[in-house]
Amino acid sequence: MTGAVVFDPLLPWWLIAVLAGMVLAGVTLALWRGLSGWALRGLALMLVIAALCGPVYQREERDPLSDIVLLVEDESASQQLAERAGATREAAEALSRRLEARDNTEVRRIAVPDGEDNTGTRLMSALSEALAREPSGHIAGVILLSDGRVHDIDRAPDMPAPLHLLHTGQPTDWDRKLTITGAPAFGILGEEIVMKLRIDDDGAAPGDVITVPVDVSVDGEEPQRFQVPVGRDIDLPLKLPHGGRNVLQFSTPPAEGELTDRNNTALVQINGVRDRLSVLLVSGEPNPGTRTWRNLLKSDASVDLVHFTILRPPEKQDGVPVQELSLIAFPTRELFLEKIDDFDLIIFDRYKRRGILPAIYLDNVRQYVEQGGAVLLVAGPDFAGAESIYRGPLEAVVPARPTARVIERRFRPEVTDLGARHPVTAGLDTPQGGTEWGRWMRQIELADATGDVVMTGADDSPLLVLDRVGEGRIALLASDHAWLWHRGFEGGGPQLELLRRLAHWSMQEPELEEEALWAEAAGQQMRIIRRSLTEGVGPVTVETPSGEVFELELDEVSPGRFEALFDGPEIGLYRLTNDDQSAVIGLGPSAPVEFEQTIASEGPLAGTIAATGGGAMALADGLPRIREVRSGRPAAGRGWIGITPRGAYETRGVMQLPLLPAWLTLLLALALILGGWLREGRR
Repeated sequence: MTGAVVFDPLLPWWLIAVLAGMVLAGVTLALWRGLSGWALRGLALMLVIAALCGPVYQREERDPLSDIVLLVEDESASQQLAERAGATREAAEALSRRLEARDNTEVRRIAVPDGEDNTGTRLMSALSEALAREPSGHIAGVILLSDGRVHDIDRAPDMPAPLHLLHTGQPTDWDRKLTITGAPAFGILGEEIVMKLRIDDDGAAPGDVITVPVDVSVDGEEPQRFQVPVGRDIDLPLKLPHGGRNVLQFSTPPAEGELTDRNNTALVQINGVRDRLSVLLVSGEPNPGTRTWRNLLKSDASVDLVHFTILRPPEKQDGVPVQELSLIAFPTRELFLEKIDDFDLIIFDRYKRRGILPAIYLDNVRQYVEQGGAVLLVAGPDFAGAESIYRGPLEAVVPARPTARVIERRFRPEVTDLGARHPVTAGLDTPQGGTEWGRWMRQIELADATGDVVMTGADDSPLLVLDRVGEGRIALLASDHAWLWHRGFEGGGPQLELLRRLAHWSMQEPELEEEALWAEAAGQQMRIIRRSLTEGVGPVTVETPSGEVFELELDEVSPGRFEALFDGPEIGLYRLTNDDQSAVIGLGPSAPVEFEQTIASEGPLAGTIAATGGGAMALADGLPRIREVRSGRPAAGRGWIGITPRGAYETRGVMQLPLLPAWLTLLLALALILGGWLREGRR
């Protein structure tokens, strides 16, 4: 219970000040004139002024409130290194007992795990939320048990009390880390890319280490080893082995005594792309489809197109001298013998044997396919005749035989059941606003198809046949009327998408492989995707970075596409296998934020701690004593930390007693005025 004198004025303070000034002026005038009784009259007036101020004796009944100390425990990944987690728990228990043993003191323990999505230690965010839940007038101090490596120092709140850090580091701690300082998002196949990396030894590291080995593995294959100097940025030239996603793993062997090897490995995923796709388009004679192919290929800035068109075959003689037909002779020998391997794709558009390309050139095309090249045949009426390109060296690689019948009537191209599963024809859209594709007018009848028939036409005859020959690929389109879709005939169709897929499948682009296994990562979850032409596939085997093996059943989400979701339990390189397909994927960041800096330090928090008068100490030096300090005074010293008692209380009741009741004020004023009058009368 406490008491104090408070004022509850009956008039505004400014008016009371004016009246007091008038009283003072009157008393001064009476004193100057030597009037008797001035003192008694002055006292009477001052008594009235005091009564107008309303003096009241106020007595409060109070209950003291506890001081609150926030004890923040860092439970992030870097706090699990060495003996830090155990030291943090022991220190938290000991500090809690000491603080709770003090009078009028409560402890709030706050555990802070890793931040989501690799955001690191969010210590200041957790502290801000805790302070928002407690009245600031009750906070007597904040104690952080951490390695000091916080990643949200910009979220530090305004502290109403001293902030202290008791860090968990040891004087002998040291760590080696590998950092990728620069990596391209994609690389050109066949050309070197430059990876920038750095090896650093932090803390009390051995001083005699000059270089360390670094292993570089692509897609989990046998690694290559390089010797890398410590403490210097280096450039490491590499070549990507294939198109699509390449998973590169960089690692350095663990060293004895280092805090962790979690930052000795880094994963980088780089897309391999072709520089410029070289395409040779051979047109047997001008036709509407030629323009469609030419427009498609020329619209792609990454395609270098060489177009060879036979404008006047040998059997057509019109008397024009040969030297007036062209400036230079077309370099057929260079294209089909010397530089044929420079092309990624050769397209024969309604070409037939006329003696312009000797048989040895066509035989070279056959060898080109078998050794990994790509050929696309667009068949016209000549493909069914005696001069067909089929009847020659290419017969060994063409995936179907022409029957010599040309079907000249309307038909609608249809995707087969196999084609619905094949990436070249799967999911081709119908025309906007329509339900079916437009019809074509001509088809070459095929028989004895040896490849995959993905589209059929008139009389269910094969229309599009795809096949693998040796290391290469060949596609046969048994019609030269795809251009009707381009013209929008009967609503048209997806001719550009179909032709684009055909060309890219022929060039073995990874996204159009009919048998493929890959995964897409989103944080620590991966979506495993298996594409296959078969009706069903077995379970996929997932091997984690630590060697643990899981088997997952795949669900068919669309024809030929099977998927499964898997939550990775750890960060690193995962290996996937299913039948004869295999893939690798990296989950998590290339270098987790928690392990970028593992040596305990008060550096990130130094400014915030100093602003509150707190201190930073190592738990290795022992648990500090706890003292009480006044607000604004230094709150840390050698072997001790301070908390500031807040003296907060709760008022349970208030009683007020006027010091000058009205009747008493009136009685005293009249007595003083009467005394002054009597004093004047006697004089």
